Amino acid sequence: MSASYAAELPLDADYEIRAHASLRLWRAINGHSPGPSFRRLSAQQRERLALALRALDGHMDGASYRAIAEVLFGRKRVPERAWKTHELRSRTIRLVQAGLALMRGRYRALLRPPSRNE
Repeated sequence: MSASYAAELPLDADYEIRAHASLRLWRAINGHSPGPSFRRLSAQQRERLALALRALDGHMDGASYRAIAEVLFGRKRVPERAWKTHELRSRTIRLVQAGLALMRGRYRALLRPPSRNE
């Protein structure tokens, strides 16, 4: 006896994304390759995402921005002096903020194609 499944897809702004995901699920259930994802991230986007998640982990463990930067970029690149105005400090803060945004639900934006306004 075989089972039957159904997918209910609302006709909203995300219909195209849901339909694509539904097709990939159907292909996987039936033993086929699911095919390409709806939105592929560039190598640079994947690298920034990985850094943001690593920075978030450090932040959640209570590490300072300096300690996070040392782990992400190497101790030699983090200056002993002038840390408050260094570019890596600003970059580390932005990565932590990006990680926090992902944790608070912005990860869903990874699934959507960029809007024409971006």
